[in-house]
Amino acid sequence: MKREPAFSFVLELLHTCEPVIRPLFGSHAVYIGEKIMLVLRNRPGSNESNGVWIATQFEHHDTLKTQLPSLCSVVILSEGKSETAWRMIPSESETFEEEVTILCELICKGDARIGRIPSGKKKKSLQHTDHSVSRRSKKPRNRSV
Repeated sequence: MKREPAFSFVLELLHTCEPVIRPLFGSHAVYIGEKIMLVLRNRPGSNESNGVWIATQFEHHDTLKTQLPSLCSVVILSEGKSETAWRMIPSESETFEEEVTILCELICKGDARIGRIPSGKKKKSLQHTDHSVSRRSKKPRNRSV
């Protein structure tokens, strides 16, 4: 049985950006083009990690926080031991829908602070464009004549 993505209003707000939804560990990832933008998570038993996760970089945390005040770390990703580049708007926030609406507007405007090309895709795209010689040395084969 397939579960519908949590917070379906997010997909309605992003419809003009043509999002692609993919299942991801019991949640749903939202892609626009080749970038992962968001993860929509609402699972029982782990309320502290439920909400809209935002794919971003450390250097954008402060500026995003000015626009999205409830932004916080995704504790489950590091088991609370360290910060990760991912941020989230917790579903329990009093301003959840307001902030998610602002977030979706930023995404639709092409805000470069939001979205990441997944590392597997980075490697693949480099393989297709990188024509340099491999750094691995080839050992000569012992051939019997």
